[in-house]
Amino acid sequence: MAPFTSAKNHFATKAISAALILSAYAVMAHGATPATNGALVIEGETIADSATYQQARQETLRLYTGYVQSAEKVLIDRFTKDTGIKVSMIRLTPNQLAERVLSEQGAGKLGADVVRTSDYPIAQAMQKAGVWQKYLPPIIADIPELSLDQGLFNLTFDSVYSIGYNTQLVDKASAPTSWADMVSGKWKNKIGIVQGGSGGSTAALNRFMLSKLGEDYFKKYASQDPVIYNSLGQEAIALARGEVAVGTVKVSDIGVLATKDKAPLMFVVPAEGVAVYDYYLGMTSSAKNAAAAKVFINYNLSKRGQEVFSKLGEYPARADVASPTVLGVTLPPIKSAQYFRMSTEDSMKYSKDDLAKWNADFNFTK
Repeated sequence: MAPFTSAKNHFATKAISAALILSAYAVMAHGATPATNGALVIEGETIADSATYQQARQETLRLYTGYVQSAEKVLIDRFTKDTGIKVSMIRLTPNQLAERVLSEQGAGKLGADVVRTSDYPIAQAMQKAGVWQKYLPPIIADIPELSLDQGLFNLTFDSVYSIGYNTQLVDKASAPTSWADMVSGKWKNKIGIVQGGSGGSTAALNRFMLSKLGEDYFKKYASQDPVIYNSLGQEAIALARGEVAVGTVKVSDIGVLATKDKAPLMFVVPAEGVAVYDYYLGMTSSAKNAAAAKVFINYNLSKRGQEVFSKLGEYPARADVASPTVLGVTLPPIKSAQYFRMSTEDSMKYSKDDLAKWNADFNFTK
């Protein structure tokens, strides 16, 4: 399908500056406060004791992540500013990340100190391969539900899957307001979607569509002749360029692009709801920079780290940090009927079959 030439096309190659994103998503920074005993304290919370913190400052953390690179860079920059600890990042899509981690683990050469992934079955596969090292962050000692599989990895935040549109091609009055609108025929040949097997994000959306919108929803969407993309980031850029008018989007991607690059993008909270999916973080069994790994995990689960994720447009894992507001839109409360989060049990139970159905209904092969 030819691009919509009326939309700007410079978003295809323009890099997102993490520094500018950080300023756009400013978190009130009161700075790290070294305690008199040398511990690291931020916003009244102890992130690391003195011995761990002093050792961590001598290390460079090695992070493998499946999170969006621009957003991860925001978190890293805030972390380094607050702690003085440097981070080396490798970013891949969750499925590509899993392949690399499992390959390196199998060869005894895993290069990561910590790994972040969005797919529970992937986290489980890593567990079976011996990737994780048990570490229960003291900062969530009173929130045990955030520690999964006996402390091998932790829930840090939930990303949000919704509907987005190009504001140069679609005005607010005619924008889709529901998932039903997306398959009404109005957007035929003007619609995008990410292939169903790209990771935890699409696994959650697949389950949401089948359980909330009906077993025939895949076929209805496929009948719109959508452009199928390999990742959410790729689809967001295509939507900004006008290659499609509407599509499935990650809310934080839309917020970053619209705020920093002034991309002509907006999203809606559909009547039937949004699909959210977990991001997990854990220390590896081969971690060479264990002190830095502990500080990084603690920081992610601290109030400061959770506020960074909320400002980026993610649901914080901690209930004492406010839900996100993006581009003036406050996302549904966690207890709302519009909030759909696939449980870890359903992820293990349904993801494989849901993907097989997605591939069949969309007639999709890699």
